[in-house]
Amino acid sequence: MAWSDAAARDALRRMFEAAVRAADPRAVLARHLPEPPAKGRVLVIGAGKSAAVMAHAVEAAWPEVPLSGLVVTRYGHAVPTRRIEVVEAAHPVPDAAGEAAARRILERVRGLSPEDLVLFLVSGGGSALLALPAPGLTLADKQAVNRALLACGATIHEMNCVRRHLSAVKGGRLAAAAHPARVVTLAISDVPGDDPAVIASGPTVPDPTTFAEARAIVARYGIALPEAVARHLAAAADETPKPGDPRLARAEFRLVATPCMALAAAAEAARGLGLAPLVLGDALEGEAREVGTVLAGIARSVRAHGLPLAPPAVLLSGGETTVTIRGGVRPGRGGRNSECLLGAALALAGMPGVWGLMADTDGIDGEGEAAGAIAAPDTLARARAAGRDPRAALDAHDSGGLFAALGDAVVTGPTLTNVNDFRALLVA
Repeated sequence: MAWSDAAARDALRRMFEAAVRAADPRAVLARHLPEPPAKGRVLVIGAGKSAAVMAHAVEAAWPEVPLSGLVVTRYGHAVPTRRIEVVEAAHPVPDAAGEAAARRILERVRGLSPEDLVLFLVSGGGSALLALPAPGLTLADKQAVNRALLACGATIHEMNCVRRHLSAVKGGRLAAAAHPARVVTLAISDVPGDDPAVIASGPTVPDPTTFAEARAIVARYGIALPEAVARHLAAAADETPKPGDPRLARAEFRLVATPCMALAAAAEAARGLGLAPLVLGDALEGEAREVGTVLAGIARSVRAHGLPLAPPAVLLSGGETTVTIRGGVRPGRGGRNSECLLGAALALAGMPGVWGLMADTDGIDGEGEAAGAIAAPDTLARARAAGRDPRAALDAHDSGGLFAALGDAVVTGPTLTNVNDFRALLVA
């Protein structure tokens, strides 16, 4: 078939929507629930952008089970619940509401019995939302470190290693506080590799990393630490629970949705649209614009040589890229997905027959209102005709502003799930 601009854009949107649906807790969570305890209480706690809708799904699946609890989610991500309290807080930089919620959650899990069940609902964003500083640190200390980590180009694994060692609940500390109760974690993964210790910084799983590793990451990126944080990391007085810690012997971890599941759903949608899908991986990392350049190179090969597969095809990938702010540049609008897409568009240089959609599955790319954007073969030409320099926009980290001006932003609102970045390049 001949692919028109409208048909290509519609196909990309359908694949993105299929990926998001595959990670919707309302559709997938119930099958992962454990048996309720015969005698003990059920305490539901949670943190993340999907925490409220996950709590809603638990209530729907267990209408007759006595439940109580508290979950914290991002502002604007709450949904109605009847038995589980929902609190909203800030993301990606934590605020006082997140600190207060984390303190209340920690208090709720203390003093439980072996007959009790703690159901911990965790998803992307949980690390910032469950923000209780370690003794001797303040919320301002954590906020300063969080901002520096977000701006320096550190990977999510590196960021969460540092966060775990500045927290009173992360890195297995929450499960340790709940001992001797049974703890079952239901997780929606937003991290490359689905590492339980990295999802929301692993509040209920053992932490294999150390204070020494956290210090090395800070040194690697030249992060200037508040004095109290530097002292805390240097003292290394209270290491996180490690594998084999008896306090975590009754803690279980279950994955409810993952980036790989979402990409498989997108690939199935692609086949239904007459496209040959190629999943390049669910854990691609690196500087956003550079990842975009690499993906564009593969698309060029598909278009010109039919390698590694013949068109019409779609290249699908997930993971989490990074954006490094350098030289005092004040970033404009947009996040890593729109930056990756603009990098790809510049590398493609208007090549006919290639369209792309890159977006965050939670509906928010960075801190703006858009989930991401769509690029077409005429994107660069339309931008220049409108008086906008695409290369300058990329250098100013204003990719979102450029796509919005062209009417090519993808705006979904909060999707209430999060399996990280979704990237698709359609090659006609």
